[in-house]
Amino acid sequence: MSESKLTVGIADMKLLQGDGILVTYALGSCIGLCFHDPRLRLGALLHIMLPLNMEAGRTHPLKYADTGIKETLKQMEARGGSRSRITVKIAGGAKMFEISGGSGLGNIGQRNIESVHAVLKRENIRLIGEHTGGTVARTLLFDVVSGQSCIRSYGQKDIIF
Repeated sequence: MSESKLTVGIADMKLLQGDGILVTYALGSCIGLCFHDPRLRLGALLHIMLPLNMEAGRTHPLKYADTGIKETLKQMEARGGSRSRITVKIAGGAKMFEISGGSGLGNIGQRNIESVHAVLKRENIRLIGEHTGGTVARTLLFDVVSGQSCIRSYGQKDIIF
C-alpha cells in the first residue's frame, strides 16, 4: 500500500485516482463504503451515519445511505467511472449500545446495513465484500489502486478483504 493517506470524516466522502489510501476512523454503527473502478484505478470512500435522508433541505447528502451512495456514484461517473465496473465493499454497522425500553431506535447499525444493501441493489452496484455487525468500532483503510480494504480494530488482527 502506498503512503499517501487521505482521511474521510463522518458524513463525508473523498475520491482518489491512480494512487493513495483513503481512511476513515470510528466506524461504529456508521458504515464505510469503498467504491472501486479498477480500470480507472478510481476509488471513493463514503462514511454514512444513518439509513435514509429525511432532511427537508437535504443539505447533508453524505450523512445518509440513500443520498450518499447516489452522490458518490454521480461524482465517480463525472470522472469516467462506469456502473458496470464499479464494485463496493462495506464495513461497520456495529451494535454499539444496548438500548433498553421501547424507544423505537433499535439497532441503528443493523438498519444502516439493510439500507446500504437495498440502495446498492437499487442502483445496480455489485457488493463484493462485507465486514459488518458485531459490537466493535472499526478503522477502514482502502487502497484505490488494488481495491484492497483493511479493517483495524483495537486489540485485533487486521482483516484484509
